[in-house]
Amino acid sequence: MGRKNKGSNAERELAHMFHKHEWGVLRAAGSGSTTMPAPDILAGNRGKYLAIECKSTKDTKKYFPKEELEQLRLFAKNFGAEPWIGVRFDFLKWFFVHVDDIKKGKGKLYVITVDHARKKGKSFEELIGLFEQERLI
Repeated sequence: MGRKNKGSNAERELAHMFHKHEWGVLRAAGSGSTTMPAPDILAGNRGKYLAIECKSTKDTKKYFPKEELEQLRLFAKNFGAEPWIGVRFDFLKWFFVHVDDIKKGKGKLYVITVDHARKKGKSFEELIGLFEQERLI
């Protein structure tokens, strides 16, 4: 499966997860191919709005250019949403990390590792408010 198909499948999976829990959800197909900032997923439920950039990887870490994070942050601010990165590691579930909690990586890149996602990220259930997980650090 190509990278584009894998990413689209991950976005669809996440959209279905929101829909199943009675959230309004919109998948912005082709969001990475426009000059305007646009997240992959917009989701909302009674006053809580999320702008999510989705990533799927077979690796244990995912890198992001600063510009991608800044565009997500700008869109979310203008829309009135919370900016999140959703990472689906092949061997694990989804993790959601707020843009402000992403660590500086190599050079101008930022990174989310599996370990960082477990410590700073939220599960889907936490993100939508089904429960709050206490982190032991």
